[in-house]
Amino acid sequence: MTVVRKSIDIKTAVDNVFTYFARPEHISDQMRNDVVGMTVVPMDIKQGMGVGTTFRIIGDFSGKRLEWDCETTEFIKNERITAKQFKGPFKRWQITTEFKSLGDNLTRVTMTVDYEMPFGPLGLILDKAKFARSAEKGMETALYNVRGLLEGNGSIPVYITLDAYRKLLVEKKKMNDVPVSTVLTAILEKYNEIQTTKN
Repeated sequence: MTVVRKSIDIKTAVDNVFTYFARPEHISDQMRNDVVGMTVVPMDIKQGMGVGTTFRIIGDFSGKRLEWDCETTEFIKNERITAKQFKGPFKRWQITTEFKSLGDNLTRVTMTVDYEMPFGPLGLILDKAKFARSAEKGMETALYNVRGLLEGNGSIPVYITLDAYRKLLVEKKKMNDVPVSTVLTAILEKYNEIQTTKN
């Protein structure tokens, strides 16, 4: 069993941070570097991404592609979100994200992944130490990217209708799967162009 844990302090209210993390695909958008790439696909959304929500994670770890399905098992507003694998290659995989308010505009976020690699062919193919380093680097990158986003770009839209979200995903695909924030920025820039031309 391996446990990878990373923390970061973000200069914004705990509610803002929790709201962003409540949608796992937001974090996967930020978890991209030269070693790790992650995509999260919501499958069945319950109670606004709460307990019972299922999603698929598609991960590329140093050229090795893995897919696993997870279910949100704990969802305590502004405190903790936990999801566990229910189908996939790991003997065990669980991620917990904890939120601690350190003041009006300061939040500590701690992400912990607890997993056990499989035995057999897949376990032999994936170097366990290399996988742990990749996971740690990916988590660290995601946390730094989220901190930059939440501290540097003001408030972000995270509560949207399912229809609007589906339209965003279509645009995201057209734009070669760039992060959702890039899609939203492009849409807003186009809207501003149209408004400027009208006036």
